[in-house]
Amino acid sequence: MEPCDLTAVEARRLIGAKALAPTELLESCIARIEAIDPAVNAMVARDFDRARDAAIAADDAVARGDDLPPLHGLPIGIKDLELTRGLRTTFGSPLFADHVPAEDERPVAAVRAAGSIIVGKTNVPEFGAGANTRNAVYGVTANPFDTTKSSAGSSGGSAVALATGMVPLCTGSDTGGSLRNPAAFCGIVGFRPTPGMVPTERRVHAWNALPVVGPMARTVADTCLLLGAMAGDDACDQLATTIHGQTVRRAGDVYPPAAIDLSRLRVALTADFGFAPTERHIRDVFAEKTGLFRHVFARAEDATPDCAGTDEAFEVLRGLYFVAAHVDKVRNTPDMVGPNVRANVAEGLRYSAEDVARAMTMQTVLYRRWQSFFTQYDVILTPAITISPRSWRELYPAEIDGEPTRTYFHWLAMAYAVTTVGHPAISLPVGLDRNGMPFGLQIVGPRGGDAAVLRVAAALEALLAGDARTARPVPDLAALKAAPPISAAEGFLGFD
Repeated sequence: MEPCDLTAVEARRLIGAKALAPTELLESCIARIEAIDPAVNAMVARDFDRARDAAIAADDAVARGDDLPPLHGLPIGIKDLELTRGLRTTFGSPLFADHVPAEDERPVAAVRAAGSIIVGKTNVPEFGAGANTRNAVYGVTANPFDTTKSSAGSSGGSAVALATGMVPLCTGSDTGGSLRNPAAFCGIVGFRPTPGMVPTERRVHAWNALPVVGPMARTVADTCLLLGAMAGDDACDQLATTIHGQTVRRAGDVYPPAAIDLSRLRVALTADFGFAPTERHIRDVFAEKTGLFRHVFARAEDATPDCAGTDEAFEVLRGLYFVAAHVDKVRNTPDMVGPNVRANVAEGLRYSAEDVARAMTMQTVLYRRWQSFFTQYDVILTPAITISPRSWRELYPAEIDGEPTRTYFHWLAMAYAVTTVGHPAISLPVGLDRNGMPFGLQIVGPRGGDAAVLRVAAALEALLAGDARTARPVPDLAALKAAPPISAAEGFLGFD
């Protein structure tokens, strides 16, 4: 095993024990990036010189016997939607192709302060729109299990970098599943926290809880380690509510994940939340996978909260966000903006104040239905995404099992059902589907139940790790090293 293949928890333990130098770990990560990234195009802006300087300083701190922060010496990839001081941040848009921020945004500053070493930026779709990681600045990010297929998105670059061992930790963000979807497609862990748990000063709408920033890693414990560094009560984010004078969100609440007795849990299982267009293949795989372990729970029943109205509410609220964030770009520089962003803005501009009021009212109704449901169950298990990975040349799935999708993001309904009501959720890798591609299990917790979700995920991860049918899959690195560069593929660079 190369140092870059170590879990973040184990690498940090070895660094603290003076058995692994941060410089050694970084060089292993850089070597993996240089060997594998041509085939997948995940780490798009690199900061190797500054990373090496930071690793040397981290070595010196270990040698001096300094108190080491929780992420000391751990390389990390930062999603290219997040501002990084002195490192190009493009948002996947030609409008920002040469943009170099003067400061880190709050989540980036938090992980840097916790001792992580920023290696580079991971690829995204333009402004995070669309769950297919491709853009007109850096091109497409391919799935490491089959480079002809999508890595999903919008945190596709982060998911691929983790799956291939380029770095042990990555940041991500999630509105319609942008952490969970690529985690599912690439066989890693992506956690959507409760809105406000990871504060960000870049929230466009002060009280809009749809978008969040969160952690990605290869294991649940690593995810918890990163979340502990990112979480906080920072007043920069209106949703990071607190009790004045007290610290509410603490690293110790999520790392290490506390043990939980699965045999005491009441679990609901649903393949579609009653409305999502889940393909038959994924329904069958979900039934097969959960059939291997549903007996371990106190009660496991096929049940779902009443999600009627979720499509309509999410579509309006998402459109409202895109109008606020991007309408000027679409109006002033339409040729520099891709089809997904244009479609979202056009959708948002069609809605009236009455439509917005109705969507917000429905969101409240949905929230209350979910609270009632969670008086009967502790967690919900679902597929993380409605389909198996398809070609990255397909901008979005226009049909599933022969039925047309209602919007370009309709296929993300398993994720946005959870987003709409603001509950925490994680995508946990559970083996492969029938196409030989990773399968992600979504675990959804109650309101504010971030720690509970992580505990259940950690317990299931341990339970399933010993069975090849359910263990985290690993891509064929030798094949990726030998593969032609993805940049040579027709259609590699562009919006669509």
